[in-house]
Amino acid sequence: MGHYVIRRLLQMVPVFIGTTFLIFVMVHALGDPVAALFGDRTPDPATAARLRAEFNLDKPLWQQYLLYMRNIFTGDFGTAFNGRPVIDLLATAFPISFRLMVVAVVFEIVIGLVLGVVSGLRRGGGVDSSVLLLTLVVIAIPTFVTGVLFQFLFGVRLGWTAPAVSPEAPYGELLLPGLILALVSLAYVTRLTRTSVAENARADYVRTAVAKGLRRRRIVTRHLLRNSLIPVVTYLGTDIGALMAGALVTERIFNIQGVGYQLYQGVLRQNSPTVVGFVTILVLIFLVANLLVDLLYAVLDPRIRYA
Repeated sequence: MGHYVIRRLLQMVPVFIGTTFLIFVMVHALGDPVAALFGDRTPDPATAARLRAEFNLDKPLWQQYLLYMRNIFTGDFGTAFNGRPVIDLLATAFPISFRLMVVAVVFEIVIGLVLGVVSGLRRGGGVDSSVLLLTLVVIAIPTFVTGVLFQFLFGVRLGWTAPAVSPEAPYGELLLPGLILALVSLAYVTRLTRTSVAENARADYVRTAVAKGLRRRRIVTRHLLRNSLIPVVTYLGTDIGALMAGALVTERIFNIQGVGYQLYQGVLRQNSPTVVGFVTILVLIFLVANLLVDLLYAVLDPRIRYA
């Protein structure tokens, strides 16, 4: 296991470098950030030259990337065009999006697994058909529709929660946004679990366990569910990074100033230091999440061994 982890960590290095370089190139291909900083006004040539020199924009792109990579390994993610260090924006936004992601993942695991197991064990019945129809409806409705509808219903009409999240974004205020963020992924988790449980329920090891007279609860929890979780864990591992980066719509609806909000502002204003800094951290989150998912395979299935 130790050799496998070391090998995977070494493999992550070229992936990280290649991914961040592509992102760096694409972000700087959006246009001249100095010109975008002045809007419709034409910048003074001396001021524009000073800003380009300050942010290393006067150097070749490959040299800008090398300077940026050197700086981030010392904890310096640069300075946003508004003068605020990017590391401060990261320290403010990521804890908020992390809490939102935790709430969403809990909803996915608890509700998605329960519905998926119940539906898979009753494949072809009324419960199974109802769950499939419900998940199809959830997937079909855009997030901004369900977000605005739930915000109006539970926040304005019923008053069960605040329509907008405060800047501190405590867990209590993130329950409704977390549910909205998790709805589509929850539906996929339910369908994945249902398909995997229904398929494994006909496996030989399940029939053997039934023939031995084991209790149904033990068969489901110790044998059936454990083997059925592998595709679900794979999906959840890739979904963690997507939930943190893809919460733009949810964060805009509930006024949550997290990662999605900062990325939106950075792209809108062509603030390349902010965009590259946030995406660099998201790349690391994706890589670490995939590594943890691979390690969980051996926990769920004892037959899997890493050399």
